[in-house]
Amino acid sequence: MQEIFLGEVIRQKRLELGLTQEQVCEGICDPITISRIENGKQTPNRTRINAILERLDLPADRYWAMLSKNELEIEALQKQITEFNVQFEHASKNERPAIRKAAFENHQKLEAMIEKGDTVSRQMILRSRVLLGKESEYSIQEQRAMLMDAIRLTVPSFDIDEIGKSLYTSEEIKIINLLATGFSRAGEHMEAISILSQLCGYIRKHFKDIPVNRTHFSMIAYNYARELGIIGQYEKAIQIAEEGRAECLASGYHLPMPRLLDVMAECYYYLGDEEKSRDLFYQSYYLFKAFGDGHNRELVKKDAQRCINLVFEG
Repeated sequence: MQEIFLGEVIRQKRLELGLTQEQVCEGICDPITISRIENGKQTPNRTRINAILERLDLPADRYWAMLSKNELEIEALQKQITEFNVQFEHASKNERPAIRKAAFENHQKLEAMIEKGDTVSRQMILRSRVLLGKESEYSIQEQRAMLMDAIRLTVPSFDIDEIGKSLYTSEEIKIINLLATGFSRAGEHMEAISILSQLCGYIRKHFKDIPVNRTHFSMIAYNYARELGIIGQYEKAIQIAEEGRAECLASGYHLPMPRLLDVMAECYYYLGDEEKSRDLFYQSYYLFKAFGDGHNRELVKKDAQRCINLVFEG
């Protein structure tokens, strides 16, 4: 009965949004598969059904109670890979090789367990490889090609200029955000802004009911505000950063908060409000200190000294 109930939920939400089965399952499974799931005639694969639920802005944990041993092991590996990605981002240069090696071992374990057609898990592995890199760094062109390969595993029709035409999972949103970051690194700031603007609009429209999906907005807002600041659109950058800060408070996901404050501090400086800039630099610096993020704390110190000659001690 659980599968029938889940199928009914998917069908009702899909019809409510005016979507076809093909739109919802593109790149995840065949339309016949989602048809059988909706009719209670097929037991869905956990990874694929989670992706479908995310595209429909439905909370997966509400509709699942039982998992097979294999699915539990796959889910545990996916969580470990995500943790390694986060650890790698905040690790020192000397710590990174060991984290990369451990993550790659989990990639191999996961690849050995998943089904041949599990594009969702393969997409996650490919994004992780981009994040972890290799001993010699990937070039910007290599990263971009890998990310495009990853997104097109599950969104074959993906168009970077018309992002709003497709439906996305949480993983797909992360990949598109990384694409924007790559354009920024290449100095193509208007291209990055176009992607991030579309992403913010997508999340505002589609990710309304699942808190974990809403948390993406604050990090994307940071990237968007930073790009706007780079091209001198300081007032708009502050507006987007404020929206991201509000989302941090609403969702309880506070990690992007000090980054948002740092962007706002610099923008207020260029707008001539040094008092506001100083206050925001203080907030950003001590939040990074509270989070134990020494790398970004040092970056804030440099920004504050460069802009308003503010010197932090310790």
